[in-house]
Amino acid sequence: MEIRGGQNSTEERRQSTASKIIVGRDEIERFGDATVGEILRRLPGVTMGGAPGRGGRPAMRGMANFTQLLVDGQRVPPGFSIDSINPEQIERIEILRAPTAETGTRAIAGTINIVTREGFVRRLNELVLNFGHENGRFQPGASWTRNDSVGRLIYNVSVGVNRSERRNDALTTTVEENLVTGLVQRAQRETAQELEERTVATVSGRLQYRLDGGVLILAPFLLSSRGSAERNSQLSQSLGATPPLYATSATTRDGGFDLGRLNGTWRQRLASGLRLEANLNAGQGTFDGQSARSELDAAGAPLRRLTDDSRTTNRNVELRGKASYDLGSGHALVAGTEVENLRRSERRVTLQNGQPQATDFGENLEARSSRLALYAQDEWNPSPKWSAYAGLRWESIDTEGQGSGDSMPKNRSSVFSPLAHAVYKPDPNGRDQVRMSLTRSYRSPNLGDLIARPSLSGRYPVDGANTATAPDRAGNPALRPELATGVELGVERYLRSGGMLSANLFYRDISGLIRALTTLETVSWSPVPRWVARPQNIGGASTAGIELEAKFRLDELVKDAPRLELHGNLSLFRSRVEQVPGPDNRLDQQPDFSLNLGADYRVRGWPLTVGANYNLVPAYDTRLSATQLAELGRKQVVDAYAQWTFNPQLRLRFTVSNALAEDFLIGSQVLLDAATREVSRTVQPTTVNYRLRLELRL
Repeated sequence: MEIRGGQNSTEERRQSTASKIIVGRDEIERFGDATVGEILRRLPGVTMGGAPGRGGRPAMRGMANFTQLLVDGQRVPPGFSIDSINPEQIERIEILRAPTAETGTRAIAGTINIVTREGFVRRLNELVLNFGHENGRFQPGASWTRNDSVGRLIYNVSVGVNRSERRNDALTTTVEENLVTGLVQRAQRETAQELEERTVATVSGRLQYRLDGGVLILAPFLLSSRGSAERNSQLSQSLGATPPLYATSATTRDGGFDLGRLNGTWRQRLASGLRLEANLNAGQGTFDGQSARSELDAAGAPLRRLTDDSRTTNRNVELRGKASYDLGSGHALVAGTEVENLRRSERRVTLQNGQPQATDFGENLEARSSRLALYAQDEWNPSPKWSAYAGLRWESIDTEGQGSGDSMPKNRSSVFSPLAHAVYKPDPNGRDQVRMSLTRSYRSPNLGDLIARPSLSGRYPVDGANTATAPDRAGNPALRPELATGVELGVERYLRSGGMLSANLFYRDISGLIRALTTLETVSWSPVPRWVARPQNIGGASTAGIELEAKFRLDELVKDAPRLELHGNLSLFRSRVEQVPGPDNRLDQQPDFSLNLGADYRVRGWPLTVGANYNLVPAYDTRLSATQLAELGRKQVVDAYAQWTFNPQLRLRFTVSNALAEDFLIGSQVLLDAATREVSRTVQPTTVNYRLRLELRL
């Protein structure tokens, strides 16, 4: 028996004027994923940076730097990883392919909004126990979620703790070759073994008090992450006029990230039909890290000791106000304003053999960023066949700081963004519709991009030369925002069983593209020239693609077929950076395509559900400039799960992630001069992860 009620995620997607994908609680729970990243990489057009099973920043349409990440509608703070959020604390995930005035226009590729557990939908008291196993090491975890109400008060609380132990090995080869003679001038090989431990604890809640015609909401969020790692490496050189800098190295790292956030919301409906909303969001995130690296010669004698001690604190306060008025007949007006202040304090001490490095920039840096936004939007239904949206948003960001030298001068930018969306239904009572969007969006440089203070290469002493594949990194205070004009065109068909078919075309024209370029510079922190990677506005770029998605039951297409639920998506991408010669002059981290194929089956007569998903992102090269090339290997991931439902209060789920366990490759090529090229490639083995998940509803 199948009972459907309310508005599910597919129906909510269908009714939205702006293109939106909604991932509900059922889909989040399906594979019993340990991280948010594992959920996201199965979604249409979303790829993840880093090796399989090791997390990374999510990218819509292969554009990580252009993807806006929100948690409960608020931008994530600097240094925050979405994998720190326990999947049990998520109510749903919203994917917006095009920006709106209310959600913000710093979303050239799109927006990923993670919505944590909301107020009382149904009474819930659930305990989830996780037991992971990877490469001989266990990864335990537990979470508890409670929803309930007391009179006018609705409350939700969710607590999660996860611990992971992992081994990360790597093999790096570096070759310097003469392009004229074809001979190798230098060849090095470094093997590394790393043991990493991390514990993450999160607490989230929502207190909702119902007023007459309104509501008051308090939503706290606390996160504490602690980790340590030990890394040992062995460096050998088979060719080269000069010997390697060291024979072995040992590195230890300890660090943590603490985040506290409180979101307060007041909503009120007036007798006139006007709805008012005020939101105050305040938070603080602190990252502290210590590392020590020791290098030894072949005889075991110490050569160099490098230590780094840093602490960065970001504080933000944001005030939002919004007024909405329903004119009737499906016509709604919304206007709002946002004011935000972000303060960053950074302390960093880098010592080499006890001597401070990069002293020109000082140990302490203070910076602040203030943002003001005004917006208005109008959504209406001109006829039963059409729904339309028009919006305007103006946003200004001022950044300034204090530090030694030119480590943080002032930077100011402002952007005006018109936005338009429309949906056409050939038959108002039918299941087909066409989507259209024309938008203006942008990306502002973050504080890390603007700060000129360098981050030194840990491999090469600062009193000597480094290499182009191991550069120092520094910011550029003169950066300007990237601007983009976007077009979307989509066709959707919604099936009677809740499935859907869709095809979506997109195009973005980008000006002021920011890219990190590695050049040889005369720098203040070294007596010799050093290779430095520094972001720069290099010019224009364009990208286009098509996103295909299907979700349906097999028995809808084939009579008497098993009730197999099939889902898949294929996204094809193309991009071109105008100022970079081809081939492969694509946007950073954008592959040619991404593919997902999956199926779920509930076994008849058994309380058993099984499913699997295949994910593929091909290998590709990215030409960063006329002298730089980045390489990224293929990602091919297979996940599978089996769920046994003992009763409505007890479920057991077994998941296998990254079943193929393929090696992951990342590399770079740099022309040192007209006749010499340096090539570096790192191969990281990956492993299969097994996870057992027990769900108890108390």
